[in-house]
Amino acid sequence: MTSEVAFSGFSRATVKFLKDLKKHNDREWFKAHKDVYTSQVIAPAQALVTDMGERLKEIAPGIIAVPKHNRSIFRIYRDTRFSHDKSPYKTHLGIFLWEGVRPRMECPGFYFHLEPPNLMLGMGFYMFPRKVLEHYRNAVVDPEHGAELTEILGHLEGLEGYTLGGKHYKRIPPGFDAEHPNAELLLHNGLYAGTEGPIPEDLYSERLIDYCMERFTPLAGLHRWLVGLNSRVF
Repeated sequence: MTSEVAFSGFSRATVKFLKDLKKHNDREWFKAHKDVYTSQVIAPAQALVTDMGERLKEIAPGIIAVPKHNRSIFRIYRDTRFSHDKSPYKTHLGIFLWEGVRPRMECPGFYFHLEPPNLMLGMGFYMFPRKVLEHYRNAVVDPEHGAELTEILGHLEGLEGYTLGGKHYKRIPPGFDAEHPNAELLLHNGLYAGTEGPIPEDLYSERLIDYCMERFTPLAGLHRWLVGLNSRVF
């Protein structure tokens, strides 16, 4: 499942499908509207992955973009085995383009999340694998790499509309100084940043790629730091 068609935007039917799915989250409704899902959600998503992957190489040369389910396009089916909510489908479109040699969800990358009425764009590491978490903590308190991360995050904090996430723990991990200038970052089990807002008109045209790049580019510094962390460059 690949795309050879240039991305020209999503349609109003894309947004309507996701809105309707939220109201009718059951297998019978989805089966009856599967053709809409395929043509109005998946087909343009595949084209977006392909073309966005090319553009992202400007700031992330090693980016991986695979326009398939369970690769860059997240499956719409929910895992309900351990959830009280047994709704079978996700009511959003999730797209992920990553960089690194580990499995995709063990790599940092750029994320596109369309969930009417909003569009969220983000970048980072949602959750560090165990070994990467240990490496992250050591990098955070390292004089050189910790200072570099502090400078990057300081820049992001000055950008309007962006938020930083990944803070999880209540206590500083054993073996680390609670008085360290970067101690707050030791409470993270992931590190990511992004921006969210109402669906822009650009969603419905090829301009969406420019719209995304304008919001991904300020995150390039943090992406490079995380890629270096994940590949044990430092």
